[in-house]
Amino acid sequence: MKSTAGGSVCRRCRHRIPKSGKWPAMTANAQRNRRGGVSAIVIPIAWVALAACSPDLDGDRGQPGSRLQDYALDYALDYALDVEGASEGAIGALPLGLELAEAVTAEDNPTTRAKITLGRLLFFDKRLSVDDSVACASCHSPAAGFSDNLRVSFGIDRRQGERNAPTAINRFASSRQFWDGRAASLEEQATGPLINPLEMGMPDLGAVTRKIAAIEGYQELFHEVFAQPVSIDGIAKAIASFERALVSGNSRWDKFDAGIIDVLTIPERRGLGIFFGKGRCDQCHSGWNLTDEKFHNIGVGFDEEPIDSGRLVVTGKTRDTGAFKTPTLREITRTAPYMHDGRFETLEEVVDYYSEGVISNPFLDVEMRRSGGQLAKAIGLTGERSPPGGATPAPVAAATLDLTAREKADLVAFMGAFEGEGWQWAKAPDSFPQ
Repeated sequence: MKSTAGGSVCRRCRHRIPKSGKWPAMTANAQRNRRGGVSAIVIPIAWVALAACSPDLDGDRGQPGSRLQDYALDYALDYALDVEGASEGAIGALPLGLELAEAVTAEDNPTTRAKITLGRLLFFDKRLSVDDSVACASCHSPAAGFSDNLRVSFGIDRRQGERNAPTAINRFASSRQFWDGRAASLEEQATGPLINPLEMGMPDLGAVTRKIAAIEGYQELFHEVFAQPVSIDGIAKAIASFERALVSGNSRWDKFDAGIIDVLTIPERRGLGIFFGKGRCDQCHSGWNLTDEKFHNIGVGFDEEPIDSGRLVVTGKTRDTGAFKTPTLREITRTAPYMHDGRFETLEEVVDYYSEGVISNPFLDVEMRRSGGQLAKAIGLTGERSPPGGATPAPVAAATLDLTAREKADLVAFMGAFEGEGWQWAKAPDSFPQ
């Protein structure tokens, strides 16, 4: 963005941004906070879809391989947030804190409003399951921050799943899905539960296609959106497009990070110090989305048999035994219980575990077994942990944080500041195609 006498100009589209600060199509919060001097409330202009300078989403900008897919995502998110351009050149605002430059988009699936709308219908439609009893939203409910508040989820016939349902929020920034990262994209992830016998129970993906194709209303929608008949490829792309529009930002933490200091209470500010200091939470819960998107063994589950192998099943590497993906902490207060097996009902229990309860095991992550984990990484302690000859490695003693009662309480209080906005629009449809 370049400053001029009359305001600022977007470097990419050359539209003038009014000096008055009267931003069309900006959310009320953004308007209010900009008047307070926090220009960072507006997502950096290089990432924002500008209504008047962008070709139609169904045009060339959506072609496979085009970097302009990022703009399609911006545009779709503007729609999801109900932010409409009031006039030519209007700028849509997205929640503070989102970094759309890190969006992971599929080259063959440019995001459009129509796909989001279709994906929303499919996401909430129980007819995607074998007995019409389970939808994607059954385990990823808006009421629970797009999780389900159960230790493990239940599928058809009340069959019990094996892992806790992670939130579907801010998955647009993730390249690997599921706790073990076995799906390389949201499109691939969308098909997994459909044929999982513990979840939606369809016999195969062809059966899913035939069932949805038998619904006349969906036939019409698929022709409108894809100009093709119903297909599993289209089903996956539509659901993934909807999930990419489930965003969370503009939290009190984002506002504090942008310079509005008084949005955090004194205990929360102390908790911030613990988070980035003694607690070392940011070793894994880092970046704008509060996750490094990597896989770590933090000892959870090594007190039970059988042990969930986690990432090992995907990579085949011994060092990945019991390693699971770092979840985002966005909306963390809404998505209890916690960990891949849902063993902790409260954030207080989670903090207690990290402070003095980490379970020692041979594959414990370097961050969990040594103070100053970054130094340990720098000197090369993150290779295969299995010794030569394939012998079982000895257990590694877990480090303790030894947080005081007040430090624990402050840390939990701080995590409450990660509640944001941008996903609340996504409610169940009033009706479904017939």
